[in-house]
Amino acid sequence: MAGNSQRRNRRTSNKKGAQVGSGGKRRRSLEGKGPTPPASARKGHVKNRIANAQAKQAASRRPAPRRGGAKGTAELVVGRNPVVEALREGVPATTLYVQQFIDSDERVREAIQLATERGLNLLEAPRPELDRMTNGLNHQGLVAQIPPYDYAHPEDLSAAAFDAGEDPLIVALDGVTDPRNLGAVVRSVSAFGGHGVVVPERRAAGMTAGAWKTSAGTAARTPVARATNLTRALETYQKAGLTVVGLAADGEMELQDVELLDGPVVIVVGSEGKGLSRLVGETCDVRVRIPMPGGAESLNAGVAAGVVLWEAARRRG
Repeated sequence: MAGNSQRRNRRTSNKKGAQVGSGGKRRRSLEGKGPTPPASARKGHVKNRIANAQAKQAASRRPAPRRGGAKGTAELVVGRNPVVEALREGVPATTLYVQQFIDSDERVREAIQLATERGLNLLEAPRPELDRMTNGLNHQGLVAQIPPYDYAHPEDLSAAAFDAGEDPLIVALDGVTDPRNLGAVVRSVSAFGGHGVVVPERRAAGMTAGAWKTSAGTAARTPVARATNLTRALETYQKAGLTVVGLAADGEMELQDVELLDGPVVIVVGSEGKGLSRLVGETCDVRVRIPMPGGAESLNAGVAAGVVLWEAARRRG
């Protein structure tokens, strides 16, 4: 008996660690893994594949907005007449500089009154300071400061239209360098229910005080986007389901024969004389010409955009 007891003790003493209980391991092994996820969330399930396909389709159709587009540069409007005209037209100035001991006239008084009504900063400055600010330009004692324009991202325009349940109607400008033409296009886009204007970042007009004035205030409610590369921006629009229609004097179709203007569309307008650049023209889905019985060779960008926007609005109405 004593021998058997010693053998049992030797077997017991060979075990390592605590001998009582399981340390909670058995309890944890019996715990569940939570509620069963829905079929659409289970990988491999047919409903999961359908949900993924629908998400991809929605993403390609309605691109997510990319806020925080490019910033313009600050601008100064110099001289009594330009300053008064800019303030009359609602150009978004922030500060009006008035020369000390200025010889006041009607324009000076009107500029100060308009600036006061709009709550702009009114600063008095000595003439040498205004000369330095304007690099010696003939400022006549009045200088208005225009803040940098906050450009949208090109995808913001189509995304906003889709979110509103509308087909995007966008105008892109290729090589248009006159700010007044840009302002005229912005005004036409606003008048005919468009969703914005896209301009290239380089070698193109931007939203200067001149563009603001020509837009007659519509630039405050019609976004302008700036594209680093216009061709790539147009290709992105195409992937989102938009048709790119280029205006060209030698276009293969006439405007009245195009049946695409009542859907999601980007209208591309080139510069007067040069027209569309080669890469932009090759990117367009269709190139369209505006019939001109009077024999004119071309229209400026503002007029051409207005004609096509009117036709698009008529078909959508």
